[in-house]
Amino acid sequence: MKKKIKVVGAIIENTNNEILCALRSLQMPMPNLWEFPGGKVEEGENLQEAIKREINEELSCRVEAFEVFNDYTHEYDKFIVNLITIKCKIIEGTPVANEHGALIWLKRDYLSSLNWAPADVPAVEELMKEINI
Repeated sequence: MKKKIKVVGAIIENTNNEILCALRSLQMPMPNLWEFPGGKVEEGENLQEAIKREINEELSCRVEAFEVFNDYTHEYDKFIVNLITIKCKIIEGTPVANEHGALIWLKRDYLSSLNWAPADVPAVEELMKEINI
């Protein structure tokens, strides 16, 4: 039986209606694919606690977590990932690529130009359907 991993991803939007995209580094599994920053939910953590901790560790900034945006389960060759993306806002600091190869801010219209990790694709597609007001 494949191992199932529950992970959270942050959909962080700036004041220019751009979304933060993170490039997986060469040291990570599935290098050079784009993702929403985040990581595993630890035992005893709720989704908000997990996303705040992960973003603090990965990007050296603090976020406020809002509602769950997308919940998708993707089966990879060796494991199954349940990725829950959560809309977040930076409340302190500027994102730094501590673990990722690069960070970029992109408008929704351009999100599909990146090569996304398969588990992140449904959230990308849903984001692109949103209309900026």
